[in-house]
Amino acid sequence: MSHHNDPETIRRLLTGKGRWAVVGLSTNTARPAHSVARFLQQDLGVEIIPVNRKGEPVHGVAGFRTLEEVPGELDVVDCFVNSERVGEVVDQAIAVGAKAVWLQLGVIDEAAAARAAEAGLDVVMDTCPAIEAPRLGIV
Repeated sequence: MSHHNDPETIRRLLTGKGRWAVVGLSTNTARPAHSVARFLQQDLGVEIIPVNRKGEPVHGVAGFRTLEEVPGELDVVDCFVNSERVGEVVDQAIAVGAKAVWLQLGVIDEAAAARAAEAGLDVVMDTCPAIEAPRLGIV
């Protein structure tokens, strides 16, 4: 069975003002993660936490190399990694007790989405907060 995004789940995640670990967010301004994270931070008032291979800070926020290094609870793990790698990130999100995973536009892994849902996480797949927030009239 394929995953179906629930509009109410999307609305709740985008209006919840939670802590979002943005996996794949780096200082590379050409990458979509850079502008989407800024949108989350500035337009939605979300606390972003950059997670990238170098642990670099982005948008004035300290970065981490892995989800395991991030202190405190995570509301959403926003996945800017390719579909072949996202299953590992989803499994890490489950392991650290995240409440939701958001697989970005073009990032699709039905098995990983099913594992996350089975573990009790909210799942959004193959869309972007910067698309969904205006579509739902949030911004």
